[in-house]
Amino acid sequence: MSDDGDFGLVDTEEADGVGDEWESIDVSDTEADEIARTRDREFSEFRKRIKNTEQFKVTASVFDDATYGALYKLVQDGHIDAFGGPISTGKEANVYTALAGDSEARSASGQSGGDGAPRDEEVAVKIYRINASDFRDMRGYLDGDPRFEGIGSDKKKVVTAWVRKEFANLQRAKKAGVRVPEPIAVQRNVLVMEYIATEDGRAKRLNEVHIENPETAFEVVREYMRRLYDAGLVHGDLSEYNIVFHEGQLVVIDLGQAVTVHHGNARDYLERDCENVANFFARQGVDVTAEDLLATVTRADETADG
Repeated sequence: MSDDGDFGLVDTEEADGVGDEWESIDVSDTEADEIARTRDREFSEFRKRIKNTEQFKVTASVFDDATYGALYKLVQDGHIDAFGGPISTGKEANVYTALAGDSEARSASGQSGGDGAPRDEEVAVKIYRINASDFRDMRGYLDGDPRFEGIGSDKKKVVTAWVRKEFANLQRAKKAGVRVPEPIAVQRNVLVMEYIATEDGRAKRLNEVHIENPETAFEVVREYMRRLYDAGLVHGDLSEYNIVFHEGQLVVIDLGQAVTVHHGNARDYLERDCENVANFFARQGVDVTAEDLLATVTRADETADG
């Protein structure tokens, strides 16, 4: 599989500096928690039906009732209509396909496709498993982020904060003109977003395709890194594994761990991102170094000149 070679950039929107830099994120109980506590007949039937579906059988034992409450609420709100199969599985989260819900419900809340049309096909549903894993790695990205002061060590609060952080990061990246999966809805430990895929399944990562024009591809990735930085974000895990090729564009994925530029480790994360990206494109024949990429992303060369 090869790329088309052009990799068009997307336009930016008007951005207000670094956005919600100091706005704390609410991790108190959600409607999903209330639904789980109430457990009325309709929710109980929904929970039983979902729990018995083939794609959820493996992980059903690690989903708490409030996770089913979150899925139930997303269905009620018209974001999801029917669940499909798994896209990927991981230590902390699984991602599934789902049929997008009622377009009028989502259109009324302002959640439509980038061209203004409501979605009418598949979406991706990312479900973080609260009780399944050790989330110490997550804490490293949350601690020091001013949006998440006072989270503590409660697993539910950590995961809830992480999911809302991922949703907020996607929103900010999209506003800054970075092509990312469009965030659609978030409920407790469940994130609904655009499904980046073709008729053959999920879009291929950069490490999975032959890049016919690596110089142009690098220029786009470099510009997206600069736009993220200008918007106050550092991806924190950027590499050929977190960039996919889709319909002539490069799409940056997995922004859950992205931190603000005020995070204590932001510079270290950015330097690591630059090293990963530079090393990959250098292997494709591009004349690039991590140091030059870092200078461009942070505009250090402009500061030195002026």
